[in-house]
Amino acid sequence: GAAALALAVAAGAGGAAAALALTDEPARSAPTAVTGASNANGSVSAVAAAVLPSVVSITAQSGAGSSGGSGVVLSEDGTILTNAHVVDGAQQVAVKFSDGSTARAQVVGADRTNDIAVLKAEGVSGLKPASFGTTEGLAVGDQVLAVGSPLGLDGSVTSGIVSGLGRQVSEGSDRPERQAPWLPPGLQEELSQEERTVIENAIQTDAPINPGNSGGALVNASGQVIGINTAILTSGGGSGSIGLGFAIPIDSAKQTAAKIIAAAAV
Repeated sequence: GAAALALAVAAGAGGAAAALALTDEPARSAPTAVTGASNANGSVSAVAAAVLPSVVSITAQSGAGSSGGSGVVLSEDGTILTNAHVVDGAQQVAVKFSDGSTARAQVVGADRTNDIAVLKAEGVSGLKPASFGTTEGLAVGDQVLAVGSPLGLDGSVTSGIVSGLGRQVSEGSDRPERQAPWLPPGLQEELSQEERTVIENAIQTDAPINPGNSGGALVNASGQVIGINTAILTSGGGSGSIGLGFAIPIDSAKQTAAKIIAAAAV
């Protein structure tokens, strides 16, 4: 039952972890995967078809190897929103679009405290910017889709609901259920306690989110991005979804991105 699950999460080896969903080695691309039932505003497939062109797969190369994540298109000329931990320490970044084309990207800037980064893909045009909603009026029980590249599986779409609102998910917390051992090497040690909060007022969802979904879109039934998928709670030593995922509210994500872009323009 639910009580037993909560106990298992709290008592896992080293504690359960609100783990940043970052994959070390993206898997080979596979056909788009869509799971879930129809929602009130249209079928999952219709919403997915509208959103997928605005979500990209990200591969970051660093001295430690290759890692993967996802991103959301902000502009036609290649401005992309993602998580800071997806590109932390990256020496080279590449993005893959829904049509299979790829481009190199530069990191415009990153805010580690809020776990948001902005990329600029090189030599691209005519991209489809995402449609953005707001978390105002969002309610527990609302249906959502998670769109991204879990384990390198480009264009994956999973369905669920908003399970909770106003959650706080932190890195390096003394509380086991709020720790994040999936941090990039050295990042946790570099952050002071004040800098360790990854998500304030996080959206909790049971839509399956796995490593590689980081930076991807949490979308409402109207196809609007309402959050940036960032963290998952895992039990024991596992790293897969147990139905406890967390997203940065899009209102704060966009605000952070705007500050990054403004600072880069100075």
